[in-house]
Amino acid sequence: MGSAKSNFIKASRIFSPIREYAWLFTVLIAIGGQLVPKLGLLVLFVMTGLMVTAFFNGRYWCGNICPHGSLFDKLLLPISRNTKIPSFLKSKVFIIAFFIFFMFNLVRRILNAASAWGSFDFLDKVGYIFSNTYLVVLIVGGILAIIVTPRTWCQFCPMGTFQKISYKLGVITGVARKIEKKITIDDKEKCYKCGKCSKVCPFQLNPYMEFSDNNQFDNIDCIKCATCVKNCPAGILSLKNEKEVVFK
Repeated sequence: MGSAKSNFIKASRIFSPIREYAWLFTVLIAIGGQLVPKLGLLVLFVMTGLMVTAFFNGRYWCGNICPHGSLFDKLLLPISRNTKIPSFLKSKVFIIAFFIFFMFNLVRRILNAASAWGSFDFLDKVGYIFSNTYLVVLIVGGILAIIVTPRTWCQFCPMGTFQKISYKLGVITGVARKIEKKITIDDKEKCYKCGKCSKVCPFQLNPYMEFSDNNQFDNIDCIKCATCVKNCPAGILSLKNEKEVVFK
């Protein structure tokens, strides 16, 4: 267990004011929503935002805007065991099964609340559903963040799955290909093969082993957080779109 823990580095992932303070939104919705249920309705704007950004730029929201991601990286990384994420949590079978389970229960609860349509407390009932969901993610995701690694929940997060669906639509239409910024290596020959990009990656991906022929990291789970860019000892990583890539 000790050796597994030492493979990963607790490098800072906070590079913007949004990442620094977005976690406050999670607390507002998860805790404040228990007192003022309508606060939970703000989650609808979050869902819209992540779907739109994903269409153009993959899982960018996860690495740069997500309130839960901010909480996991800012508050829980320092006390996390930061160990290897169990492979089954990354498996397609588990991700799809959890997505179906999550969405079935969410839709069921919303339909139950719809029975109060037109009444004074309809919005409270719907808001409470989202507030409770945020609270569950805060608790479950927080526990996983501490005993495994901060972005464990993100491996099977239903919103992450939604983003991947939206992103694939963006790829099919050709929009994402023109706009999306990916981790890009300036010169493969200058890579030290030290694996530090993998050791600091919140998702424990392996950029240095998977760069494509056009020098870009095409993994759909990359959250474009730029942690590898900031920590590359050779200084040869950056975020670029396809048109900005210069071959060397």
